[in-house]
Amino acid sequence: MIISYEGAEFIKITHGDLTIALNPISKKSKLKGSSFGADICLISLNHPDMNGDEVVTRGDKKPFIAKSPGEYEFNGVFVEGFSSKSTYGGEDRFNTVYSFAVDGIEIAYLGAMGDDDFSNDVKENMGDVDILFVPIGGEGVLEAQEAYKLAIKREPKIIIPIHFGSIGQKDALKTFLKEASAEGVKAVDKITIKSKDLIDKKAEVVVLKSTN
Repeated sequence: MIISYEGAEFIKITHGDLTIALNPISKKSKLKGSSFGADICLISLNHPDMNGDEVVTRGDKKPFIAKSPGEYEFNGVFVEGFSSKSTYGGEDRFNTVYSFAVDGIEIAYLGAMGDDDFSNDVKENMGDVDILFVPIGGEGVLEAQEAYKLAIKREPKIIIPIHFGSIGQKDALKTFLKEASAEGVKAVDKITIKSKDLIDKKAEVVVLKSTN
């Protein structure tokens, strides 16, 4: 499985012929994004910075799209969506937290979550987490310090921060890394990972360079 960061909250996950897009940046956004064909597109919040399913539709490749809580299955990938809240963009909004597995690796994607704790639904129904994507930039989503404290509650093997840089508070990443005692972590272009690579990991922070 290969994971890359396309900016803002936009994540691309590929495994073989399968491509998953998370919160793609719309053409209507002021933020810069990328474009590619995806099989599955998960959108956590209805805002141009995160709801660009059109940028991951290419030619005959039109993704299965999920935009709200519920249970979904496509091409053998089972997805669960859980309700949460956000004030991104300056107004109260609903955000969906997604849980799914790729190649035996359990992934949780918090999107634009602003709640400082998980809902009872997440606590009771979300299983183990290998890789957790967490927003850290504040301004309607989690602040850096509370983001780390929330992330470790799920006891993930790897934590990947999103929503920083051009979309979040200036020092969000620096603050997050300090909170995680991971100041020495260097950003990488992408990560390639298999289940066996996760065995000895515990809340390891991985920072991805944005492609935009």
